[in-house]
Amino acid sequence: MFEMILNYFLTPAVLFFAAGLIASILRSDLEIPKSISDALSLYLLIAIGLKGGIELSKYPLSDLVQPIIAALILGCFIPFVVLAFLRKALKLDLKNSVALAATYGSVSIVTFGAGLSFLENLNVPYEGYMSGLVVLLEIPAIFISLMLLHLLNKPASYQVPHQKVGFVHSLPSLLNKEVLKESLLGKSVYVLTISLFIGYATAGTSVDIIKPFFIDLYPSVLILFLLNMGLVAGQQLSGLREHGFPLIAFGVAMPIFNGIIGVLLAGLIGLSVGGATLLGILAASASYIAAPAAMRASVPDANPSIYLGLALGITFPFNLAIGIPVFYTLSQWLFS
Repeated sequence: MFEMILNYFLTPAVLFFAAGLIASILRSDLEIPKSISDALSLYLLIAIGLKGGIELSKYPLSDLVQPIIAALILGCFIPFVVLAFLRKALKLDLKNSVALAATYGSVSIVTFGAGLSFLENLNVPYEGYMSGLVVLLEIPAIFISLMLLHLLNKPASYQVPHQKVGFVHSLPSLLNKEVLKESLLGKSVYVLTISLFIGYATAGTSVDIIKPFFIDLYPSVLILFLLNMGLVAGQQLSGLREHGFPLIAFGVAMPIFNGIIGVLLAGLIGLSVGGATLLGILAASASYIAAPAAMRASVPDANPSIYLGLALGITFPFNLAIGIPVFYTLSQWLFS
């Protein structure tokens, strides 16, 4: 295991992320323009979606039922666990707890992409439909978290004698225009979903067109994106100091717990070692695009330096450096 982790640390993707992180900490003037960063992010979303759609087309629907159910279970289960832990153990206020529940219930597409590269470097096979599960894990957590906010917040307008505060009363505010827009039409969810459908619909005719740019160049573009993510993560670290050690520890402990649940659930539905690794990575990751965008629109009182700082400054580097090889080793140990 030590040799595998060492080899993983010496890959260009991880080393460039570390270079960006160090540059940020040392206050280097290195920077990647936002327009280029946005373009790299868009490329990764399209590439993963297209590849997932092409692979998805190779499987009959009967093979997809259990993985889809497993993804939905994780997307609904994780926000409950995160919210309960933050409220009971760390005594964090409701709105910041909800924002973190959505962030950790959703996924990091870049962490998933790094997991794909990790498995491909080791020549470990995995189920091609795993990319399709990303969308199923991205959306439910946002809705579940906002539903919990409306259920637990008990606005004054609901506090009428003998009137129950429940899902029916929460539904109108949960399904408002801004929530739907950020949950279903936010950049990451929309581009990933549409790319998945395009890849699926054109799988028989588009592979030769897609392969040179969106598959062959993917590892190189990921390196550039991770250099930028290292710079951003370093900037977020400074903002986390004021929130104390317990929240920082949460940013490490929660992905470990969620990742283990993901790996075990993958074993129950019969995924391969590679598939179990990817489901563990998805469960362990935290969104820094879709969920934070939804939280900014729907829970404006939540502090972005907490949910975005933890996702980018703590959990993302942890998963990239430690989580991915650990979940692979656990999957290998349990299911080989």
